[in-house]
Amino acid sequence: MSTEKMPLAGLKVLDLSRVYAGPYCTMMLGDLGAEVIKIERPGFGDDTRDFMPKKDGESGYFAYMNRNKKSITLDLKSPKGVEIVKELAKWADVMVENFSPGVVDKLGIGYKDIVKVNPEIIYGSISGFGQFGPYKSKPAYDVVTQAMGGFMALTGEKDGTPYKLGPSIVDASAGIHMAFAIMAALYYKNKTGKGQYIDVAMMDTAFSTLENFVVTKTLTGVAPTRNGNANLGSAPFNCFKTSDGYVTIACANDSLFKKLTDVMNRPDLLEIPEYGSNSLRKQNEEPLNAEIEKWTMQYKTAEIVEMLDKAKVPVGPILDVDDLVEDPHLKSRNMLINIPHPVFGDMIYPGNPLKFSLTNEIRMDSAALLGQHTDEILENVLKKSKEEIEELHKMEVL
Repeated sequence: MSTEKMPLAGLKVLDLSRVYAGPYCTMMLGDLGAEVIKIERPGFGDDTRDFMPKKDGESGYFAYMNRNKKSITLDLKSPKGVEIVKELAKWADVMVENFSPGVVDKLGIGYKDIVKVNPEIIYGSISGFGQFGPYKSKPAYDVVTQAMGGFMALTGEKDGTPYKLGPSIVDASAGIHMAFAIMAALYYKNKTGKGQYIDVAMMDTAFSTLENFVVTKTLTGVAPTRNGNANLGSAPFNCFKTSDGYVTIACANDSLFKKLTDVMNRPDLLEIPEYGSNSLRKQNEEPLNAEIEKWTMQYKTAEIVEMLDKAKVPVGPILDVDDLVEDPHLKSRNMLINIPHPVFGDMIYPGNPLKFSLTNEIRMDSAALLGQHTDEILENVLKKSKEEIEELHKMEVL
């Protein structure tokens, strides 16, 4: 694998994060060629090492989130462990953590401590609610920030129970936002030579991705609520029953609606004043949806998809995980990656969605076993002698 074709080759990242948001960020950096050293608790490691699914004591969850990283164990509550973190921070270009606000400061490895040993460091902190504000001390997982960031109020049937999205989408979004922020900070550093501190909050991230739900409230005074699979501003835009399942159809403009009516052989729908524009169709979507579902229920899902694909109307079947891991399109785009693992053997992972024309190499190495690279990092990165490393083991710092 050519490092010249990996866009972040040469970038050095010190990763103190765990669970999802932080590891997702550093996974993305590692995929693109960054050298990532992950610090974990001796004997325990990242919390996700105990997350399902597991096989022979190793976690598939951890293996996915922590590919392309080296693992070193360090007791961050020991002075010697803190000293080693600072030594590694001198080596690093970027440092990422997602402890609760204030924890790294208490440990002596917060930004104000690290910037003293590496003034040019880019230091990123991901947390549930950010480093300041009334909620900063609240503990959080994805479901909490989905609830407090607006997602759950807007997900589910109109009069039903609020639901979170299936995957931990706010964790992933916060990780992606941090990765983007790091790239922006690196660009600024390239111009000025100055590093900086980055604060990304999961609640902020969720709120920022609420599409037109917020501006609907601020513009009209009316707050949107849950409405199943309907779109806030367009119709028909929903999930419809077929003779053997469901299909999604999305028409966000008049041209697409005409194409749909052509396929349905229902030109009469175009003559109904209540369906004359997108905004009018949205106001009258219930009877319109009923007309469309009468049609879709006459056909199998695959037949609907074939007809509407041919007419260039946005349509999609509901693909489950069984379908996705065999999907020919995902395979063609290298989104199903086989990475040999020291315990699992060959294992299929989701690939990296970024495609570059020149820097097109994506690194895909298996996740490390707990502390697998501890001695290697101490010897090769920090240039410690075998005697020093042995003494650190005796002191139970590692």
